[in-house]
Amino acid sequence: MDPLQFLVPFGWLSAVGPALPYAILVMALANLATRHLGHRHHVEQAEEGDAVEQYGPHVFTNFGLALLSFLFAVHAPTSGTILSFLVVTMVIADVFEFEARNVEARNDMTVEAPKSAIVTSGLVLLYASYYSLFFLVEGFWNQAIVA
Repeated sequence: MDPLQFLVPFGWLSAVGPALPYAILVMALANLATRHLGHRHHVEQAEEGDAVEQYGPHVFTNFGLALLSFLFAVHAPTSGTILSFLVVTMVIADVFEFEARNVEARNDMTVEAPKSAIVTSGLVLLYASYYSLFFLVEGFWNQAIVA
């Protein structure tokens, strides 16, 4: 009997739990793509005016990645907590980088790439790909550990 079964009635999560790492990997890849498109959008907005707006698809992928990582923390507590920590760090970095883009746009400065958010999203992608694609290197990994 699971001690959380009465507090968190997520019986459906056991059915979709094994697919969550792959969904997280796809969402992390989509997040990197929308991050690139959002930066191009911010550069165009800064050239036209003195403020930038949030890029909708990127906000969606941030929210989706956070939701999936929190669900994964219920399914696989240790790995999900590590991933959730990385995702929350990425979202916080996005907030600060967005404000930095606004300051650059208002002061007619060149709009730089969101470096800290790129690094944290790269870490999210790295961990998500490690967890979901581990079966590709599992044989080699087990041989390296034994030898």
